Amino acid sequence: MTDGVQAVISGPGVFFDGRTSARHDVRVTLNATGLQVEDAAGRVLADWLYDELDELSAPAHVLRLGHRHNGDLARLEIFDEPFAHAIDLRAEYVDRTGAIHRRQRGSIIGWTVLATLALVAVSYWGVPAIAERLGPVVPIAIERRMGEATNMQVRAQLDTKNAGAAFECGNGAGEKIGLAALNKMVKRLEGSAALRLPLRATVIRRDEANALALPGGQIYVFHGLIAKADNPDEVAGVIAHEIGHVAHRDGTKAVLQGAGLSFLFGMLLGDFVGGGAVVLAAKTVLQSSYSREAESAADRYAAELMKKAQGNARALATMLGKIGGATEPGMKILLDHPETKTRIAAINRIAADAPTVPFLSAAEWAALKRICAG
Repeated sequence: MTDGVQAVISGPGVFFDGRTSARHDVRVTLNATGLQVEDAAGRVLADWLYDELDELSAPAHVLRLGHRHNGDLARLEIFDEPFAHAIDLRAEYVDRTGAIHRRQRGSIIGWTVLATLALVAVSYWGVPAIAERLGPVVPIAIERRMGEATNMQVRAQLDTKNAGAAFECGNGAGEKIGLAALNKMVKRLEGSAALRLPLRATVIRRDEANALALPGGQIYVFHGLIAKADNPDEVAGVIAHEIGHVAHRDGTKAVLQGAGLSFLFGMLLGDFVGGGAVVLAAKTVLQSSYSREAESAADRYAAELMKKAQGNARALATMLGKIGGATEPGMKILLDHPETKTRIAAINRIAADAPTVPFLSAAEWAALKRICAG
């Protein structure tokens, strides 16, 4: 978490580059925007921005950090408690002091009271109306837990061949450069979107031209979508559409509505995985389509986001023209709902004729095309 402009300080750490098991004793320097890792010879091993740091699971006396947009498994370990605290003050997603938790506590208490009242009033308003009212006020921390619980079931239902870890593209020796290209694309969109929670984009081995977003910021891009695209802006446009659903919390509303009272009670009691509620929530994600209003809103969001990121907003319209009317599982931007021609016209009205900057170079786009090649 940030705390104004801090003085440049440095301290010791241990760095693992993610490619070998070698341990590097390093000097970590904190500057205004990020931290820099140098070995004993003064060579820079890593240069990470504060808002790209992830706090990884570690013993209580160790601060273990990773890099959100790095394709490898590099990590940095800090053992000096005062120095770890200095990093905590600067990094938004590091929370060793518990300050973020304390700020959210009042919101969570208020949300719990609201959930209780909603459950009492369910017979009067009905679950769909409650879901529409609760979706926008669910605290980020709870939405992420909801997404993690739902994600396990969604992965299990999508991975029909039981491929396990291999179901996810980008981890093979020849796929990492494609993963780096995807992360570059998502990082540019994420920077322009300025969401309250980090995004996690993953390419999976499905042949349908599809994509879907879960509560909490997880976005799945089916490999079939990348295969059907003719340029990176078409893929970026679809991802921007899914970011729109994340920003509008459409997935959270859909899960609350589809899973009904059992999931609402689970949220109230802090149990997201008990019983069949989470299974029903996952089925809701995979089988339901959004309303005409939600899809149109996500289209508008995507077109505006592409403009902010200096991408080609018309690329989403082009992609919809290729895949409109399809019925693959997922949150279904692909369903003709509203009519594809109407959606294309609306997107093109928003798109500007200003110069654009390609999301990827030709080499990076070729690498992304091969992200599931193994």
